Amino acid sequence: MSRIDSIDLKKRSKDFAHECVKLASSLPKNALGRNIENQLIRCATSVAANYRAACVAGSKPSFIAKLGIVIEEADESSFWLEFILDEKLLDASLVSPLLIESKELISIFISSRKTARKQLSD
Repeated sequence: MSRIDSIDLKKRSKDFAHECVKLASSLPKNALGRNIENQLIRCATSVAANYRAACVAGSKPSFIAKLGIVIEEADESSFWLEFILDEKLLDASLVSPLLIESKELISIFISSRKTARKQLSD
């Protein structure tokens, strides 16, 4: 991955985390809302933090392993966003853009991991 792509993805994943935090903070203040708020904040911020860690990984295997964590956390973010929609906790117009972004990030990170694995085996 080129340096520019890495910088763009750092910003994009951090922006995703910020937007998820804002969305999570607007959830209903009941038991379900608080649980989802905590879960979504945890996994969405983990996407950005673990991607940054992957970018400074000391080896290709470490980079690949850290990308696996990023993918898992992005997928969990998608789950919680879908759950918010399923439960109709927030208007779809607020949630759908973040769900689309989470799925795009997952695709990008999976592609990056495949490329890194291929480079490792070459």
